[in-house]
Amino acid sequence: MLDNATGLEQCKRLIEASLGWGDSASWTNEDFETLSDRIADKTSVRLSVSTLKRIWGKVRYDSSPTMATLNAMARYAGFDGWRDLVAQTAQQPEANPAQPTQTQATPSLSAQPAESQPTRPQKPRSFVTPLIIITLAIAVLLSFISARIIHKPADPTAIRFEHHETSDELPNSVVFDYDATALNPKKVMIQQSWDPTRREKVDPEGKQHTSIYYYPGFFRAKLVVDGEIKRQSDVYIPTKGWKAIVARDPLPVYLSAKETTLDSGRMGIKPAILEAKTGSPVFTNRWVNFFDVHEFPGMSGDHFTFQTTIRNTSTVEQSLCRKMQIFVMGTEDPIVLSFADKGCISGLNLYTGSRAISGKDHDLSAFGCSSGQWQQITCAQENGVFTVGLDGKPIYTLQRNKSIGGIIGVRIAFEGTGEIKEVILKGRDKTLDLLKQP
Repeated sequence: MLDNATGLEQCKRLIEASLGWGDSASWTNEDFETLSDRIADKTSVRLSVSTLKRIWGKVRYDSSPTMATLNAMARYAGFDGWRDLVAQTAQQPEANPAQPTQTQATPSLSAQPAESQPTRPQKPRSFVTPLIIITLAIAVLLSFISARIIHKPADPTAIRFEHHETSDELPNSVVFDYDATALNPKKVMIQQSWDPTRREKVDPEGKQHTSIYYYPGFFRAKLVVDGEIKRQSDVYIPTKGWKAIVARDPLPVYLSAKETTLDSGRMGIKPAILEAKTGSPVFTNRWVNFFDVHEFPGMSGDHFTFQTTIRNTSTVEQSLCRKMQIFVMGTEDPIVLSFADKGCISGLNLYTGSRAISGKDHDLSAFGCSSGQWQQITCAQENGVFTVGLDGKPIYTLQRNKSIGGIIGVRIAFEGTGEIKEVILKGRDKTLDLLKQP
C-alpha cells in the first residue's frame, strides 16, 4: 500500500491534471479559492485556502493533513475516499518467478523412451472459455462504437434551469423548471443556495422540482449534473419590512412585530419570549435574526456606508459568547461581520465579499467587544477600499475589495437576545433610516 505522503502526491497530480491550470507553482490565491469552491461543490466539504496552500507547499506546515482533508481531496479526484484512492493506486505485486507457469515443462514420469510409451487418445482442447471472452470483447467494442456514432455531443444550449416563486410571503415555495437530458445524466441535484449541503436529488429525466424557502435573502440556486455545476438561477425572497426569525432545525420560528417592538423605536427580543419560543433558558448557539430584504434603488456595493448600533442583552449564563453578526446582502456576494465578547474572538469570521478570514488562523481581537453594552458598528466601501469601524475607530481595512453588487438586504443576528436602536444605509445620493422605513 502507498503511504500517505506518496498517495497525497498522486492525488495532487490527478487534481492538477483535471483542472488544466498548468504548473501549480504558478497558481495564485484566486486559483486556490476557486479550487476550494469546486471541492465544496463536489464533496460538500470546504477546505480553506490556507489548508490547500499548505498541501501544495505554498505555506510551510510540518503537520500532516487530517483524514477529513484527505477524504475530501480523494473524493474530488474521483475516488470514494482516501482508502479507495490508496487501494486503487497502490502498485500491484509482481508475479513470483519461483512459481512454475503453464508453459513450463513438467518432469517425465517414466524413464522409458518416448516412443515406447503407450499412446492415448487426447481429449479435444476446449475453446468455450476463449470463445466467450472474444464474444464479450467484440460486443463491448461494438457497443462503444455504436455509442460514439449514435450519441451526438451534448448541446449546452439544450440544458434548462429556470424558476418562479409562488408567493410574496414567507415561507415561499419555488418551482424549478429544469432539463438536463441532453447530457444523458446519471445523477442530477438542485442546490438551493451557496451552501453545498442544501442539495436535493431530483429525477435525471424530470422537468420540475419544488423547494420551500423559509428564510428571506438572495440565493444562487445551482443545477448540478454528475457532480458539476451546469446552470445557475438567482432566487430572491424579499420581506415586507423587518422580519424576525429564530433559527431552528428543521424549521425556523417566526416572530410577530408585537414580539419584537420595544420602546423608543428600538427593535429586539426579550429573554422571556425567546425562552417561550425555544423551550430553554440557555441561548448558546440559538440565533435570532432580524431581516430587512428588498430592493434599495441606487444603493450600490461600489459606494456605500452601513451603520448600526446594537447590543446583545443575554447574560453570560444564557449565551456564553454573546455573539452578534451583521450581513449586508448584495447581488454578487454578502458582507459578513462578526463580533463577540473579547474572550471568544477565536470563533469569529469575517467575509468582505472577496476575502474570507477565520478567527482560527487570524487575530480578530479587534472584533472583540463588551457585547452587553451598546456598540456602534460601521462598514463602508469607497473606491475599492473596504473598512470596518467599531465605536468610531477603524478596526479593519482591505484594499482592492470587489463590489458586492447592488445592495438588496440587511440582516442583524444575535446569539440569544439583543436590541437594535439604529440602522442607517448611505449611498451616493441618499440616506435611509431603515428602522423608520415603512
